[in-house]
Amino acid sequence: MSYEYILTRVDGRVGIVQINRPKALNALNVDVMMELMSALEAFDVDEAVGCMVVTGNERAFAAGADIKAMAEATLVAMLNSPMIDQWDRLQKVTKPVIAAVSGFALGGGCELAMACDMIVASESAQFGQPEINIGVMPGAGGTQRMTRAVGKALAMEIVLNGRFLSASEALQYGLVNRVVPVELYLEEAIKLGQQIAERAPVAIRLAKEAVNATFETTLQSGLALERRLFYMLFATADQKEGMDAFINKRPPAWRGE
Repeated sequence: MSYEYILTRVDGRVGIVQINRPKALNALNVDVMMELMSALEAFDVDEAVGCMVVTGNERAFAAGADIKAMAEATLVAMLNSPMIDQWDRLQKVTKPVIAAVSGFALGGGCELAMACDMIVASESAQFGQPEINIGVMPGAGGTQRMTRAVGKALAMEIVLNGRFLSASEALQYGLVNRVVPVELYLEEAIKLGQQIAERAPVAIRLAKEAVNATFETTLQSGLALERRLFYMLFATADQKEGMDAFINKRPPAWRGE
C-alpha cells in the first residue's frame, strides 16, 4: 500500500513506520494519523512481523498537532473529527510498539510516543505538552499518561506551565526506556524490537495485555487477569516448545500457536 505522509519498511521481524512531513516538523493531522494507524494495523496482522517501531526524523518525532488545521475548528467539528480516535486504534494493536524519538515530541507527538509501549530516545529528544500556550489542553492522553509516567506534581508543571523534559529528565522520571546518541536512536529501537520479536508471539501478546491492564483496574483484578492469561498459555504449542527447549538446552522454535 502506498502512503502520502508516512514511509514503511520491514527490518527482520520489525515493522517500521516513519512519519514523513519534515517541512512541518512531522506535525500530526487526521490524514497522518489515519495512515500511521493503518500501517500499524497491517503489521499487527502480518505473521512475519513481531514488533513495530514508530519514528520521525532526527529533528522531530512529531512537534505536535497541525495547529493550522484546527485553528478555526468549532466544538461540533472537533467532536465529529476522527483525529483523537486514532489513539484509540493504537491501544488495540496487539503486538508491541516502540517509539524511536529524536528531537521534538510535543503535544500530540508526545501523546503518540506515550501511547506506544516503550520509548527509545536520542540525546536531543524533548518531551512536552505545550497546549496551554495556545489556549487549550492535551486531548489525546497527555494529562493521563504523563501523570501515570512521571507523577502528579511534575505532570502539573508540564501541562499547566508548558515545561519540557529533556531526554535525560525523561529517563530519570521513567517516561522513556533508554537514551542513546542521536546517530543510534533508531538503530537501538530496532534492535530492541528484534529482541522482543524473537520471543514467543502469543506470550508477548498476552503479557502486553496484562501490563496495560495495570492502568485500567485494581491490583486484585489485575492479578486475576494475569493468572488467567498465565494459565491460558499452557494451551499453546509455544509453551510446550519453550519448556522443552529449556530442559534440553536448545534454542526454541516458536510457532505462534
